[in-house]
Amino acid sequence: MPSDLVETAPAKVNLTLRVLGRRADGYHDIESLVVFADVADQLSLTAGDAPTLTVMGPRAAQTGAQADNLVIKAARALAARVPGLRTGAFRLEKNLPVAAGLGGGSTDAAAALRLLARANNIAPDDPRLLDVARATGADVPACLDPRPRVMRGIGEILSAPLPLPRLSALLVNPGVAVPTKMVFSGWSPSANPGRSLAAAVVLAKMQNERQLIDWLTTEANDLEASAIALAPPIAEVLASLRAADGCRLARMSGSGATCFALFSSFAETASAGKKLRTQCPDWWINETVLGWG
Repeated sequence: MPSDLVETAPAKVNLTLRVLGRRADGYHDIESLVVFADVADQLSLTAGDAPTLTVMGPRAAQTGAQADNLVIKAARALAARVPGLRTGAFRLEKNLPVAAGLGGGSTDAAAALRLLARANNIAPDDPRLLDVARATGADVPACLDPRPRVMRGIGEILSAPLPLPRLSALLVNPGVAVPTKMVFSGWSPSANPGRSLAAAVVLAKMQNERQLIDWLTTEANDLEASAIALAPPIAEVLASLRAADGCRLARMSGSGATCFALFSSFAETASAGKKLRTQCPDWWINETVLGWG
């Protein structure tokens, strides 16, 4: 194994999220268009014995106990399926907020699987990687190959990668953690009637940014109302983003609390970000480009 391998773990952004219904097992079927941002965590692997994890960076204190971290969970699950798997010391630079609707733990776990695949000459499409991704968390399969896709089921059913135009966006989190399970528990089927979008078919025909944003404005995040009930600052973020000059669409990502706003240019995005930092200095604010991969 090379002494140091590095992978970027990009933030996952749900541009849409439809809840299609509650399943008998307590989970929910969804349909969501996911893209990836160029704001990310960074994960490295140094050859060693049993997998260990060191967390550093501005969000390190939010990550919790090492035993609960999805990086270690994914590494152990892959070791159980690949005899003689070489692992080692993981080092995570945690930049993304936790419990924020950006798939932070899932994208870290996916980066760990990519690192272990590289270290052990495992092909990227080896079915054991996807098997471990599914066993590790609902969002991990989409993060394993971070390109725009439609995810369905509980997240494990993925469309082929979609050749979508890149979008200039502002990501904003008000500094509140919103537990995914509680947000889904507050979802009401009467408030958001589930329907299948056949989104992958529609999106495969998108020609440009204008068409994509026009389509996005007809969609929604069905978890917004539930998340706002748990964390009212989300409504403040959305109102601030929608009032920004040049904002074409603002919506919550995933189960929250991070929200995004789409702009026509990075200059407009940067201007909105600068103004919002002055108004709300305690918020996590990042200018980004969506469509990573």
